[in-house]
Amino acid sequence: MLSWLVMVVVAGMCSVRPARVPDAVAASPTSRPPSGTMPMQLVANTASPTDVITIDWKILRTLDFRTGKASDTLRFLETRRVRLPGFIVPLEDFQERAKEFLLVPYFGACVHLPPPPPNQMIYVTMNRDIKISWWNPVWIEGTLQVINYKSVYGIAGYRMRVDRVTLYEDNGKWP
Repeated sequence: MLSWLVMVVVAGMCSVRPARVPDAVAASPTSRPPSGTMPMQLVANTASPTDVITIDWKILRTLDFRTGKASDTLRFLETRRVRLPGFIVPLEDFQERAKEFLLVPYFGACVHLPPPPPNQMIYVTMNRDIKISWWNPVWIEGTLQVINYKSVYGIAGYRMRVDRVTLYEDNGKWP
């Protein structure tokens, strides 16, 4: 109880407020499946191994991080190209450029708060370094793998080899 109180006081002193955790993330209204269906049921019937599949954080939650058991959807997605939005967490303080970083579903995760569970953190690696900012959401695109990666900010349950990072376009709401 005392540690929670200390965290709240420190977060208040730093004017840090956790953002709402998005329930789902999708590319656009046209890519959403019909209501009542699971997102990957629709994709699994139409996606070829070379297609880029837009996924959401709900799908990543299906990894049981205590046992390491991946859902059928995650096994289908592993080694395929996926696209996912999130927030960058640099692995070093004051880092402005990076070839590797963590991606999390909401702003402020891992910095002043307890880290998200491993199934809500992605260790991102790239072939070249890019300019990074942890204030703005981004889309990442690359190949997803279910792994454990330990960092100073917590354990990531996934790794993505990313070849494309773009700023998230603000349409007035987090999808």
